[in-house]
Amino acid sequence: MSIAITADSVIDLTPELLEKFNIKLIPISVIVGDDVYDDGVITTDEIFAYVKKTGVLPKTSACNETRYSENFSNLLKEYDGVIHFSLSSFMSASHMNAVNASKQFDGKVEVIDSMSLSTGTGIQAIYARELTKTESDIHVIAEKVRSRVSSVQASFVVERLDFLHKGGRCSSVALLGANLLKIRPQIIVKDGKMGSHKKYRGAMPLVVKKYCYDVLEEFNTPDKKICFITYSSATPEMIESAKQVVSEAGFETVYITRAGGTISSHCGENTLGILYYNDGK
Repeated sequence: MSIAITADSVIDLTPELLEKFNIKLIPISVIVGDDVYDDGVITTDEIFAYVKKTGVLPKTSACNETRYSENFSNLLKEYDGVIHFSLSSFMSASHMNAVNASKQFDGKVEVIDSMSLSTGTGIQAIYARELTKTESDIHVIAEKVRSRVSSVQASFVVERLDFLHKGGRCSSVALLGANLLKIRPQIIVKDGKMGSHKKYRGAMPLVVKKYCYDVLEEFNTPDKKICFITYSSATPEMIESAKQVVSEAGFETVYITRAGGTISSHCGENTLGILYYNDGK
């Protein structure tokens, strides 16, 4: 049985990884002023430039049911089944739209609520692709993937709260205090929702290193097959700090990816996270 693996475009895998694991994207829309772009068409740098120029944050729009239906229908002309990964249902209507669209295909489409975002969803899509090497039933694969959803460790450290403030995710008082004290908050995804966790201070390369050590200490049973370092923008020193820590932790493969327009328009510049399955032995 041939199986298509698809995902909302927020999984932040590089074109090379999408090709390697044969994962197809269904784009979420990014609204910049009066213009609407598919996520991936407008770049992260163009979004940051727009915000600097206008002070206005882009908006994002969930993929609608019709678009999912069209994508699933086209894929089923070539594949026997489809497994689709959505952005967390607590963050977007995309999941329910995909579920509704899947109902017309007589069990040939499985929609998985990743309860995550960015490469926290991407790692689940990769796991599903690996399962297709030995399993041909999409429902069995979907259940195996769902059994690991709660084990995804997804978090980021953010240099500034400006974008989160513009998006209504932090108050003006919190923004002022964080900027005055140079507080770098850690944002963690738990139960499908984003929330603040630890707080750091100082230069970002040192903050990144401390954040990575803290994450690995707190979520200390990693599956060491894969770790993602994902960033919206970052200095070489920030990326090197993260690489050093995760390499010391013994991950077999470390992928470095840049967040696309949807994720970056919410978190802002100089945001970096490490993401992995935390269900190892």
